[in-house]
Amino acid sequence: MRVDTRVVHTDVPALTSKPLAVPLYQTSGFSFDDLDAFADGMTRPDGAFVYSRLANPTVRALEDAVAALEGGTAALATASGMGAISAVLMANLKAGDHVIAQRALYGGTLAFLRDLAERWGVTVTYVGGHDADEVRAALRPETKVLYLETIANPTGHVSDLPALAAAAGDVLVVVDNTFASPLLCRPIEHGADVVVHSTTKYLGGHSDVTGGVAVFADTARHHRTWHYAVELGVTPDPFAAWLTIRGLRTLALRVRKHEENAAVLARRLADHPAVRKVHWTGLETHPSHAVAAGFLTGFGSAFSFDLADAAAGRAFVTSLGLISLAPSLGGVETLVLHPASTSHRQLTEEQLAASGITGGTIRLSVGIEDVEDLWDDLARALPVV
Repeated sequence: MRVDTRVVHTDVPALTSKPLAVPLYQTSGFSFDDLDAFADGMTRPDGAFVYSRLANPTVRALEDAVAALEGGTAALATASGMGAISAVLMANLKAGDHVIAQRALYGGTLAFLRDLAERWGVTVTYVGGHDADEVRAALRPETKVLYLETIANPTGHVSDLPALAAAAGDVLVVVDNTFASPLLCRPIEHGADVVVHSTTKYLGGHSDVTGGVAVFADTARHHRTWHYAVELGVTPDPFAAWLTIRGLRTLALRVRKHEENAAVLARRLADHPAVRKVHWTGLETHPSHAVAAGFLTGFGSAFSFDLADAAAGRAFVTSLGLISLAPSLGGVETLVLHPASTSHRQLTEEQLAASGITGGTIRLSVGIEDVEDLWDDLARALPVV
């Protein structure tokens, strides 16, 4: 080959050993000697790697890892948590269908359900989440999805997943397991059909990647959703998948430290005179405590607490020093936000109230720092009463 050709073509070395870390396949496509294998790879998620919008080895490694953690048969990685949620719901709903969802949900999910109702004619019935009879009463012939969160954002509400999934019968049960992670709950073991995560949070764990994943109990549903998702274009970049895989390796260590710190802070906040209420599921006073203790192996480390009003809440989040006012959660650093003006800004006053959020509600994502440093920062910023 002449030099102009040589600079374009670099051979990939064959390996006789196994790398300790998953390689980053930062490539948009793959070449073939066999045309039939090429064509076949474009028709299914488990075929040959053809084009990285369809499948990629680094992305597949992430999908396989999370599927194994959740006890699923296969997974679909996406470019964000909302990408996973929207792909699953849009692939499994059509105009005129009915969804049952718990009231306490992430603001982005509530906004997406509202959009489905307005533009697709999908009707949504909201339920409390602790009463299986309420789900049975809400069922209709056109009900296609029961949508739940393992630990709700930001109030810590835990729906009775085993009871509600059993009450739903043949309806598709979708569970957002982001706040719990597979370390605290594996929803498929309790009746879920699809589990979604924002991998931006605990699975990635270092605030350096945006991504999502959906894990399926059924291979056929995974294949049907994959066909829709690749046309929707929610595919993650291989580097984002690689960063998430790196984060997974310390997930167990981080989740334990996160929750250890959260338990200390939640109990101290509950005793502070400026705090009206603490919404950490590990507290015996939380409405979901008994339900959570029944099937979760922990209570998580992102929770909320209520100050007197919106003015107190806004003043608090801007008075912190060590703890950052920032979006997202689940990273090694502690973050705070004001849900009513940020993560749940799309909600009306009535929807905020139904979700248990007030102007004084603060969400705290507890990191792995020294807990005394975190408490010092919180104590300095809390109102004097």
